[in-house]
Amino acid sequence: MSAQPDHAPLTPYAPAPGAPAELLAQLRADRRSTQWVPAFERAWAAALEESRRTFSLGGLYAVIQDWQGRLASAPAVDSFVASGYDDSEFIDAAELRERRRHRR
Repeated sequence: MSAQPDHAPLTPYAPAPGAPAELLAQLRADRRSTQWVPAFERAWAAALEESRRTFSLGGLYAVIQDWQGRLASAPAVDSFVASGYDDSEFIDAAELRERRRHRR
């Protein structure tokens, strides 16, 4: 049996105090920096404003986790794109939902 109530929300891990600055430095060093740095700064500013309103650091933590994930997965995405895999015959998820709705 758990000592924590089952309704307690899970909190994201707390990043190191210097994590945002380190992440921004990594984004600036990436070849996608012209798109990623402004996007990160917008997301960070929005999360910071939310944090000021709500007195919660959760949004800031989420922005850091999201962008750390993007940086970590970038090499795999680059490899996928470079492989020449043809994904032109994909089906849009909205189209699939529409098809299912009409079958009912």
